[in-house]
Amino acid sequence: MSNSNVAKVSQLPCPPVDLSGEEGWIHFDAPSLVGESLRFVSGDPEGNRFRARYYRDSEKHLHARIWFGPETGGPPGHAHGGAVAAVMDESLGLAAWAAGYPIVVGNLNVSFKNMLPLEQVVTLESRVVSAQGRKVMVHGRLFYGETTYAEAECLCITIPADKIPKKGK
Repeated sequence: MSNSNVAKVSQLPCPPVDLSGEEGWIHFDAPSLVGESLRFVSGDPEGNRFRARYYRDSEKHLHARIWFGPETGGPPGHAHGGAVAAVMDESLGLAAWAAGYPIVVGNLNVSFKNMLPLEQVVTLESRVVSAQGRKVMVHGRLFYGETTYAEAECLCITIPADKIPKKGK
């Protein structure tokens, strides 16, 4: 397929996908917490790149259903490692925010376990595992069924209160 045909295929709208959560998960309105900064990964719910919907469980851990569209392609038929890392960055950082820690990501380590097929809905589970001083450690796993595609550890650094923009400004 020529490059012009690839471009045409990726511009065609992809069909709707089911991003519903598990029983006991509650929809989590991430943009209302952190603002429009989530546009890169989860900002276009009908696009051909990523589609994501976030949830929290009864223990307030963050979960997500994520679809990797054709515009996230890397190896033929599979998601690019950078696309997987971008999802981990957004989701693990958001897990810290959802747990009450306004942060920026200081270090993200992603371990790729299996190639992730395109146009498949996968689950991301994440949780804050420790908080000490300004350092918050978050772990996450991207999987479908018994197959783990990636695991990540994220060292987050809390933002001083006087550096957090006020809503509406």
